[in-house]
Amino acid sequence: METLSLGQYDLIFNAFSFGFATLAAATLFFWLGIGQVKQEYKLALIVTGLVTFIAAYHYFRIGQSWVDAYTLVDGVHVPTEKVFNSAYRYVDWLLTVPLLLVELILVMSLSRSETVSRATSLGLAALLMVALGYPGEVSDSLGVRWVFGQLSMVPFLWIIYQLYKGLGDAIESQPESARGLVRLARNVTVGSWCFYPVVYFAGAIGLEGATATVIVEVGYTIADIIAKAGFGVIIFLIALRKSEDPQNDKTLTVPAGEGPKDKNTKTVPAE
Repeated sequence: METLSLGQYDLIFNAFSFGFATLAAATLFFWLGIGQVKQEYKLALIVTGLVTFIAAYHYFRIGQSWVDAYTLVDGVHVPTEKVFNSAYRYVDWLLTVPLLLVELILVMSLSRSETVSRATSLGLAALLMVALGYPGEVSDSLGVRWVFGQLSMVPFLWIIYQLYKGLGDAIESQPESARGLVRLARNVTVGSWCFYPVVYFAGAIGLEGATATVIVEVGYTIADIIAKAGFGVIIFLIALRKSEDPQNDKTLTVPAGEGPKDKNTKTVPAE
């Protein structure tokens, strides 16, 4: 832990505070919006809110740990005997990163078998990616950081390949009203995730001191907000757009006399 100026300490603390507030507000937004979408998309919004809820909780704990890790002495913040617990981030990522991919799969309305298959394979790859990154994150050795960082890039690149190649046809088959948003969700996922290795390898190239601490903590926080709250808003819009699209309506209206015998117009399931 490094000694930080007042500005550096406050910048990081304010980033944590902003992250908690944004993710907590996003959770309420997603869960309160469940009633606005069709039944088939409700689970996607439940998972979306769960992601931001888990992240908000961990940002609250990260903020607490940050306050405990420093004390103000002669105008600067110096480390205390309580070490800042960076493991909160990785516990959060182990839970939320696989769920982020599940959100996208659920809102695409794939077949049940394909949904289970893709959600399982992408989720396990995400778990492996995060687990491989942790030993390098907590190590003081640049060599160890490089090794585990490169190992974690293998499942990371496989996930990117699956999002663009494996799901390419499925994305193109989405309703026209939502297709652009689904592509945007995929691009936001990949774009925001690319920010994590940039921050991760900042330490691997020997960037040290208070500046490195600011870059890592603020950088990860920005990436989390975009990858979870920002991505979640897009998932909500996709679910809403597909719920409002008449092409997704699985019922049709049959005039009286052409359907079941009744004096009034009937709505019967489409064949």
